[in-house]
Amino acid sequence: MTKELSFKKSKNFTVGIEVEFQLLHEKDLGLVPKALEILGGLPKEISGRIKPEFIQSMVEVNTGVCANIDEAREDLKDSITYLEKAAKECGCSIFASSLHPFSRYEDQKLFPDARYKEILEELQIIGKRLITQGLHCHIGLDSGKRAIKVFDNLRPFLPMLLALSASSPFLEGKDTGFASFRSKLFDALPRSGMPDALGSWENYCQFVSLLKKCGIINQPRDIWWDVRPSPDFGTIEVRICDIPATFEQILALCALIQALVAAIATDSISLFPMHISVILSNKWQAARHGLEGLFVDQQRFEKRMMKTMLIRTIKALEPVFHELGSERYIKVLKQMIHDGPTSEIFKRNVRKFGDFNFSIKRFQKNFWNQ
Repeated sequence: MTKELSFKKSKNFTVGIEVEFQLLHEKDLGLVPKALEILGGLPKEISGRIKPEFIQSMVEVNTGVCANIDEAREDLKDSITYLEKAAKECGCSIFASSLHPFSRYEDQKLFPDARYKEILEELQIIGKRLITQGLHCHIGLDSGKRAIKVFDNLRPFLPMLLALSASSPFLEGKDTGFASFRSKLFDALPRSGMPDALGSWENYCQFVSLLKKCGIINQPRDIWWDVRPSPDFGTIEVRICDIPATFEQILALCALIQALVAAIATDSISLFPMHISVILSNKWQAARHGLEGLFVDQQRFEKRMMKTMLIRTIKALEPVFHELGSERYIKVLKQMIHDGPTSEIFKRNVRKFGDFNFSIKRFQKNFWNQ
């Protein structure tokens, strides 16, 4: 009989946020390998919140375990502000986007870490091309059983989150035609992308045990799905999102994720049972077209605009937002839907001003704007 994993019990609906930032050269705004310099100068009290990532031209900022989105807001704000100052002292700046618009993957340097080196050796060019940045949101749950309930039923909503957050339309100076090309680069990895339903905590434990016995993974975090249980943290971790352009949008997206998890866990929202092929089709639409993509409702055999489904979902979740104390972000989410995702704004800026650097500077300037 397979020994079950231990799920670290958490207080329901607590929040942890991880945001990966690009490091940009102060003059040409290309990616610059400054992570070692920045991280080497951090004091102990902040070093646990600003961490290395796969390449040296990016760093990750993460919060502690936060009771709610407002607490996460202050935690994240403090760390990002400190990172901005540290980056400036090292002659660079930070940028919130999921794929740099013109820097080349061949020019990037791997962060000197044994695990990253092992991963790159196995992935080869697929890994070298993965110079992307993402937003990961952990929501606490009190049991593995509840985590799988949320995992199975959250998957149909994930394409909406991708459509809303899309911010990676360009690759090495070219328009990819996608709202989120980051998601397509990430889908090329093994054990990534949209998972099928698990059914029970026992099934998940058996799956992890099988992969470990076969030597495919060493630990659960070697599974890179769009959403995954995180037993060591006692959370469900949503990983499908690109990084929106502003601080408020990042928080609003995490508030939406928290509300979805809470609603599913407490049976407070109508669910969308879907075959994995339908979910994958919806994800393609989100990656390709963003909020203009088509969402297939399997129960009604209807196609609706992705933004229409988001508006309906947010409306259904309004009582949950209020219960969680995050109702202020409903307005931000509605404005995000009205304005379009970062990818659309990025493309409009480039068409209007004909310059990547002007658009990047504009996004950087507006990052803290509400």
